[in-house]
Amino acid sequence: MMDSERIKQLIEAGLPDCHAEVDGDGHHFQAIIVSPVFEGKLILQQHRLVKDVLKQHFDSGELHALSMKTLTPEQSRAGQS
Repeated sequence: MMDSERIKQLIEAGLPDCHAEVDGDGHHFQAIIVSPVFEGKLILQQHRLVKDVLKQHFDSGELHALSMKTLTPEQSRAGQS
């Protein structure tokens, strides 16, 4: 079973200059992810980048559900939510 800290580590290792906050109950997780790699990309493209990082964990069933909010550093600094 995955935990919040492990998911955070995987996301931050898989995306350039990324900062992630992950919370969850062991089955369902929520994440706020900030990375410059999201710049100029649609939300769907941003979410796909994160899901690609976690693909093997989704495929194995180790990670079941992750809702996410993705932001560029500029959006994060501006306090967008």
